[in-house]
Amino acid sequence: MSGPFHSLDIAASGMDVYQTWLNAVADNVANINTIRSTDEVAYQERFVVVQAVEENGRPGGARVTGAEFGSARGRMLYDPGHPLADEDGMVLGPDMDLTDQMTHMLAAQRAYQANVSAFERARDAYLRALEIGK
Repeated sequence: MSGPFHSLDIAASGMDVYQTWLNAVADNVANINTIRSTDEVAYQERFVVVQAVEENGRPGGARVTGAEFGSARGRMLYDPGHPLADEDGMVLGPDMDLTDQMTHMLAAQRAYQANVSAFERARDAYLRALEIGK
């Protein structure tokens, strides 16, 4: 990520990170009502793991290095009419909260937009610099 367009590369890496985070949150929201039987593993919330990148001691952006997962134990829910319910009427739902997921989504969207704005400003500055020579 070094070179004359370093700031573009940093902003682009931020956009990549936050797009991945948005995808993980969207997956979590899509599975918030996933029900499993009590003898299975619950759907596990996805978390994105990010690492700062340095080049020659200078900030070089960020990158996704992996994913971590929430609790596999889930939440026991009483739903005796559900086809997956055990003899006690219990099913297993994911240990996630929709409010938390929406908060993560808003934070990721705003951070993504901030990186888009930084990218556009850097691009405009580089374009103006190129016009100086005309």
